[in-house]
Amino acid sequence: MKQLLRRARIFDGKVFHENKALGLIDDQIDAILEEPVNLSDWDEVHDLDGLILCPGFIDVQVNGGGGVMINGQTDLDGLKIMAEAHRAYGTTTMLPTLISDELSAMRHVAVLTKEALALSAEEKGDNSIGSVKGVHFEGPYLNPERKGVHKKEILRGVDEEALALYSDPSLGIRLVTVAPEIAGVDFISALNERNVLTCAGHSAGSFDEITNALKNGLRGFTHLFNAMTPLNSREPGVVGAALHDEESWCGLIVDGYHVHPATLEVAIKAKPKGKMMLVTDAMASVGAKDKSFDLYGQTIVAVDGKCQTKTGTLAGSDLDMIGAVRNCVEMLNLPLSEALRMASLYPAQFMKQGANLGSVGPGLIADLVAFDMQSWNVAHSWIGGQHQKH
Repeated sequence: MKQLLRRARIFDGKVFHENKALGLIDDQIDAILEEPVNLSDWDEVHDLDGLILCPGFIDVQVNGGGGVMINGQTDLDGLKIMAEAHRAYGTTTMLPTLISDELSAMRHVAVLTKEALALSAEEKGDNSIGSVKGVHFEGPYLNPERKGVHKKEILRGVDEEALALYSDPSLGIRLVTVAPEIAGVDFISALNERNVLTCAGHSAGSFDEITNALKNGLRGFTHLFNAMTPLNSREPGVVGAALHDEESWCGLIVDGYHVHPATLEVAIKAKPKGKMMLVTDAMASVGAKDKSFDLYGQTIVAVDGKCQTKTGTLAGSDLDMIGAVRNCVEMLNLPLSEALRMASLYPAQFMKQGANLGSVGPGLIADLVAFDMQSWNVAHSWIGGQHQKH
């Protein structure tokens, strides 16, 4: 099917295009076209009436949404609900994220991920489940000293069963968060050899330990600043290693709660451009009327966009991707172009998917978002060329 997207400000991942149109053929982008375009040449024409049209947002850390958590033996219908909830906020690619859990739960999520990928291939994007491109296992090979909301009794050392689980290529894009001082560099190296992405998180590691992990395949850092050793004068810690290294990526939760805006501004300036990416760390409350949910048998409540336990421990976020982009512009004073790259291009490159996702150009997958910058509402999205109006 041929679709024409007209009268939008098109952001291609680098620059904005005015008075242009975008052509889609089936699941791919065909070309950015000069106006006027012969409308009779197209099967569908979408008049976007001045909206910003940009690459779909990519979120590599999504714990829940629409009232559903990945933890808790979620089924395929639950994952569909979660994907649909985040699509309404511009997420066209996501990695459902399992917070540290037993091996049986990890295996269940692995099976669920395969089912989602199979359904997406069968329906060819005719469902929001097409946003699921893989899976993120956040733990359980983390440091109890920096556990955050993760359950201490579940945290443990690595084993061969974990390596086998993570190594399955039929899971799509695989991301694993570990504490390098717990998992060890041999484990990180083994995952790297199997094309599994690894990030440091929930770590009490030293600067030297993290630097050594980076040399052995560590690719990035999960929610920079949160649940990791801070940057100090004589021990740079995990944060110092992350900002010092020029090749790795850092996930940032820009909700105004997890990290102070000034700290985020300093970090973004310190890291080479292209290495800071937005993540939501979203919980079940995103896109749900009920702002309370269960994790490990305890109630988590989202109030004013902040998710926490009854004792005040941060427990993920109530953040969505269009909200993260808005906060980058309004809270951090970043140009919209850079905020959009942090939401699409940079995470695509982190996932080694820059040739397919994160930009607008001929031959790329037609994952797109159209939104109103005044209200910051997402009006349209496309996943694999399949359109949905919001």
